[in-house]
Amino acid sequence: MFAPAILHLLLILIVAASIVCMLVRPRGIAEVYWIGAGAVLLVVLRLIPLRRAGHAVAEGTDVYLFLAGMMLLSELARMYGVFDWLASIAVEHARGSRVRLFTLIYGVGTVVTIFMSNDATAVVLTPAVLTAVRKSKAEPLPYLFACALIANAASFVLPISNPANLVVFHSNMPPLLHWLGAFALPSLLSIVATYFVLRWCFRRDLEGGIANGAGVERLNGNGRLVLAGILSISGVLLAASAMGKDLGLPTCLCALVIACVATIKAKTNPVRMVREISWSVLPLVAGLFILVEAVIAIGALQYTSAALAWVQKLPATAGALLTGVVVGIGNNLVNNLPLGLVAGSTLETAHVQGLIANAVLMAVDLGPNLSVTGSLATILWLIALRREGLNVSFGRFLKIGALAMPVALALAIGSAALLQILN
Repeated sequence: MFAPAILHLLLILIVAASIVCMLVRPRGIAEVYWIGAGAVLLVVLRLIPLRRAGHAVAEGTDVYLFLAGMMLLSELARMYGVFDWLASIAVEHARGSRVRLFTLIYGVGTVVTIFMSNDATAVVLTPAVLTAVRKSKAEPLPYLFACALIANAASFVLPISNPANLVVFHSNMPPLLHWLGAFALPSLLSIVATYFVLRWCFRRDLEGGIANGAGVERLNGNGRLVLAGILSISGVLLAASAMGKDLGLPTCLCALVIACVATIKAKTNPVRMVREISWSVLPLVAGLFILVEAVIAIGALQYTSAALAWVQKLPATAGALLTGVVVGIGNNLVNNLPLGLVAGSTLETAHVQGLIANAVLMAVDLGPNLSVTGSLATILWLIALRREGLNVSFGRFLKIGALAMPVALALAIGSAALLQILN
């Protein structure tokens, strides 16, 4: 019989290896297979009981439903030209100015992130922006970086702006008015700070003019229907958030209704649309829930809770900033979704609320702007660029992220601390 210490070490090695392989993707094998293999191995070796693993998977139901609904909405918007239409509006209204085009695309990315989640901006809006920018003959990287970084910088404006928000707060999700009171100013400063850092980093690329646009892309009837549906869903989700309800089920149901109406009206085969959606994200998230639950099962929360208890003894602002720095950097070592799961469980176990909890949420959302390993959305953004013949190295992203992330995070947490003092 193996000693508990050896079993715990084996468990940690399997979890660490699974996450590293998810980030590195050896031999191009998709992330879901590495995480799934790790989760299955933990169960087969009885390092986590099957019942506990099943309970961990079930705990993520609201997240799966939210992701499924948002992925379906994103695919509908892509299929019926909503993202192409938005990108073409930005090019047309730039009126030959690279700076104005950058600002407009950043604004479009902000709106898409707020109401459709950061994944839609990083993964779905990016190809549309690339196509539009190439037509304008501008250097594409500033605009593509705008998509990647605003996807995280604006991801805590609303609870629906990032699936990680659901993971961190889980059953303790604040009502909408409380959320806005806590995060409206910090998120605004995060968005503005990231914009100016990007403007400065790409100041040379943004000099000069661009070719005039070929006109705004025509949005057909189905596109207008999908756009109206997205706006309606945003209203439904804001209402659900205001009432303190889970967001997953209403997101999924509304997306299904819009998909049915759009496909019937367009007389298209829904199978094609369903095939285009990256459904592997759902088992990937389920596998991450199992990995994190296994780590929790061996008492990891004792250490994270103890660390949080120590931080709470510090002055409020200093404790929040220290928490933000540790969590923000940690995102880039293990990815923000597993870190968000551990952080959320720690907050719930330690019954921590207020400034420290808010700092954790902001760090989980903003931390991925440091490097390409910070979140799955950023990794998928990088893969999408490579398909188009563009390459952004780890060092190139880090060079920009090392400026953008700390500035935005410090301003966000600092303003949140100021709000607490004033209140």
